[in-house]
Amino acid sequence: ARVDADPQEIRLMLKSMARRGLIKAGRIEGGLGYGLMPFVVGIYEFQIGRMDAELAQLFEDYYQQSFPQVLGVNPQVHRVIPVNETIQVDLEVAPYESVSAVLDSSQAWGVLDCICRVQKALIGDPCEHPVDVCMAMSPVPGAFDHSTTIKALTREEAEATLVRAADAGLVHSVSNSQEGVWYVCNCCTCSCGILRGMAEMGIANVVARSSFVNTVDAAICSGCEDCLSYCQFNALELVDMVMTVSELRCVGCGVCVPKCSTGALSLARREAESIPPLTEMDWMAARAKSRSRNLDEVL
Repeated sequence: ARVDADPQEIRLMLKSMARRGLIKAGRIEGGLGYGLMPFVVGIYEFQIGRMDAELAQLFEDYYQQSFPQVLGVNPQVHRVIPVNETIQVDLEVAPYESVSAVLDSSQAWGVLDCICRVQKALIGDPCEHPVDVCMAMSPVPGAFDHSTTIKALTREEAEATLVRAADAGLVHSVSNSQEGVWYVCNCCTCSCGILRGMAEMGIANVVARSSFVNTVDAAICSGCEDCLSYCQFNALELVDMVMTVSELRCVGCGVCVPKCSTGALSLARREAESIPPLTEMDWMAARAKSRSRNLDEVL
């Protein structure tokens, strides 16, 4: 804004930027407040209603040239939440480890097209996974009732969307914090802007793994290999007619578990796994510190 800009002009400019998804806006004491957002997850995802071939190619150029630097910063942008029914029944699960608990913490649910798959299709490299499985949530009832880009869902429809995503072999990913989770990305390594870093760039640390890891009951594994095609992280391998799991590659998503006809696969808790930051602000502070930046300088 110009130094001599009229306060009313500045307010109109900020509101316009918020409507275009370039900054965030929210109620604060005394009126509306505005703040910066990261490019991913943030500004980019809000462009789903404006995505065209030109923007898709611009993002691809940025992704190839600069995005690996973003993916290498800790704590990671995303963390994985496993499919619910895949965890061993005797394990205690914290709310931030359960996708159902994440849904229950909200009062409104919605679904929209995955901007990653839309972007890849626009540059001529689509994948076969469903597009309409990106989920948004809000603590405000009816938050998506009048949205032009987000289709409002009931709690039951939101759960059904997660099941549909898991059946398609997609991985549940959320923001890497315990509180304030407002989206669930159902990701694939072929299109997802985060997971592509693992598949295409060999960056092992692109997501924070879940607190669980896949295990195999060798006594009942039939060696049928039905689960193999559902693992996007090359964590499964058939050895002497028994499936084995690489703990280093497994992110604990549990997508392959329901595909095992004998019930030989299940998720067990890892012996030690880091706990995600408590809030989004804690996450931002940790990201800034890892880049030797002071968060006060940018907020």
